[in-house]
Amino acid sequence: MKEIALYIHIPFCDHKCIYCDFYSITNYTNESNYLKAISQEINHYGNLNSEDKKVISVFFGGGTPSFMSPEYIGTILNELMRYFHFAYDIEITLETNPGTVDKKKLIQFRNIGINRLSVGIQSFIEEELKFLTRIHDADTARRTIIEAKEAGFDNINLDLIFNLPKQSKENWLYNLDEAMKLPITHISAYSLILEAGTILNKMVLDGKVEMQDEDYDAELYEITIKYLEGKGFRQYEVSNFALPGFECVHNNAYWGSKDYIGFGTSAHSYLNSKRWWNYSSLNLYIEAMNKKGIGVAGSELISMEQQLEEYVMLSLRSSGISLSELEKRFGGEWFNKNEILLNQLVNSNYLRKDAGIVKLTASGYAICDEILKNFD
Repeated sequence: MKEIALYIHIPFCDHKCIYCDFYSITNYTNESNYLKAISQEINHYGNLNSEDKKVISVFFGGGTPSFMSPEYIGTILNELMRYFHFAYDIEITLETNPGTVDKKKLIQFRNIGINRLSVGIQSFIEEELKFLTRIHDADTARRTIIEAKEAGFDNINLDLIFNLPKQSKENWLYNLDEAMKLPITHISAYSLILEAGTILNKMVLDGKVEMQDEDYDAELYEITIKYLEGKGFRQYEVSNFALPGFECVHNNAYWGSKDYIGFGTSAHSYLNSKRWWNYSSLNLYIEAMNKKGIGVAGSELISMEQQLEEYVMLSLRSSGISLSELEKRFGGEWFNKNEILLNQLVNSNYLRKDAGIVKLTASGYAICDEILKNFD
């Protein structure tokens, strides 16, 4: 039975943070219509040979999924279970923001089947939270993690952002220290990136905010890797660290080039060498679902050359390139063309070879994008 991951986008959010470029809206008037459209879309794809697919992960992203009621999320989960075969050890993740849940609500989420939380804390420093326009304070962030553990969640991710304007190394280390005091199993540590169309990007263009340089960003990144590995967190992707056995199944599905189906606004899907994406606009998505029964805005067939490029890129950014898997899927041409470069990168301590796996070192992760540009 083929493994597949499912993603559900919940666009509703009570506030748009200055750095966020994901599709989200603060108007909740279409909640019920959106739920109907999602259910219709699940019905559509669930009837397309779902019996030969085993769902290993469901991920609710947004937006702010935790702002919705447990009943709302539960309805979607029940629809998915009607049409798809869930693995016995399936991972079901809910993106959660402090300030949108209390212990009672967390227990309700746990009772409907959510077994992993990804909590968007971003910082434990009040000034940084205010700059990022987060709705919570540091104490609320800590309390959310503790209450999640008390509610029965044993798999908790915490998001942090580094390289904020004027952020010192001491402040970043403080954030890492505070995270380590909490009962978490996974950390996603992201560098603050300017995305077109965000409020932050306009602030930089207007000269109101000055970003720190790339060299400083790289220093903070290397500090992050060394710190978290020293605490027993294994880096298994450029921005992700986990205690052994707690690597995110959903993320690994993407990075392992497995099939996935996305439901809702702006969701992307990849199945049988075809990629498609839904309308980002909630109104356009609902209109398309009502008229055509699907919310697809566009699609493309992925050539073998594109599949090879994506396999190398995704594998190198995560658990490494399996040379046997590479040859099995694409032949030996890529390795032959890049063998000299690979050996140079190994000698320079950017890559390491171990049991047929070519994997980035900590120094290599810091320049991953540059390395990828040099492959033929």
